[in-house]
Amino acid sequence: MSKITKIPIGPFHIGLEEPIYFKIDIEGESVKNVDMINGFVHRGIEYLAMQKNFFQNLILTERVCSLCSNNHPFTYVMAVEKIANIKPTKRALYLRVVADEVKRVASHMFNLSMLAHLVGFHTLMTQTMEAREIVQDIKESIWGNRMDMSANTLTGVKYDVDKEQIDYILKRLKELEPQVDEIMDVYFNNKIVKARTKGVGVLPYEDALRLGVTGPTARGSGVMNDVRIKAPYAAYDELKPKIIIEKDGDVYSRTKVRWREVKDSIRLIRLALKNLPQGKVVLQKRPHIPAGEAVSRSEAPRGELIYYLKTNGLQKPERMRWRVPTYMNWESLRVMIPGNKLTDVAVIFNSIDPCISCTER
Repeated sequence: MSKITKIPIGPFHIGLEEPIYFKIDIEGESVKNVDMINGFVHRGIEYLAMQKNFFQNLILTERVCSLCSNNHPFTYVMAVEKIANIKPTKRALYLRVVADEVKRVASHMFNLSMLAHLVGFHTLMTQTMEAREIVQDIKESIWGNRMDMSANTLTGVKYDVDKEQIDYILKRLKELEPQVDEIMDVYFNNKIVKARTKGVGVLPYEDALRLGVTGPTARGSGVMNDVRIKAPYAAYDELKPKIIIEKDGDVYSRTKVRWREVKDSIRLIRLALKNLPQGKVVLQKRPHIPAGEAVSRSEAPRGELIYYLKTNGLQKPERMRWRVPTYMNWESLRVMIPGNKLTDVAVIFNSIDPCISCTER
């Protein structure tokens, strides 16, 4: 009879992007059970948000997470605007989409480069990160920063683009797309990548529904859960993102979903810039926020991000909460990891694109 061995991984480990502690039971080379302990990066940001005014919270919410930093202030301002009954101009809504899709490309490509690193294909990781630098250059040139873009504000956006800037973005995307096509071919067809991802970390459709997973984790298991399509916001009802689904529910499927979304994000950015309406980018400098309650949601790179906001007519939120995609997605690891090899744990964990800082706030 094989002996059960208990293996700890984390909270600080070379295979983990952020601190989380795994207690893993293995028999031979196979994982039998996994338990996860979190709480190592709790920062009390929800409490801080109630000490700041509505404009200061634009800065604070953007620092909840780095890779999906645009989605937090984006979703936050939609909640504030709902309470104040403010409708930004179409130009502002289109520019919000441009910023968000640029961040989606950068976030997905970072996660995919980490996959290449974890399967030991370091040349592919380097190639992916080098291609991603084009997106980083776009962010630095248009928004002045490579991570936190500060694109959103109450009643609109903080930035505008002229013809020269639009031409620059389109030119850089033209450089990026053939590189993405070349790299995608390796991720989809290379025997090393397929051996480490195909049939690994399977999340069946039924379990994906039961656990309420979101984003590429859900769509990789055949669940159509994309807020941009199910409940369009900003200009997504006019720009129409493509429905991207894979049905095998393994790491390979989640990889394919992310790469196909990178391609579609490039298409959406081009479409938004080509059809950018005229008008103001912001309506009011200091809108009055009345007492009220609102829920808003957006499709962050990792999945559905939800903000709850309650106001009392003063300059600070009475209560603010958010639910991030990883909160829903990491419970799926209890289904994905058992039955796989110990060496696959970090690859499976990376495949949900975890953001521990987001989740623990």
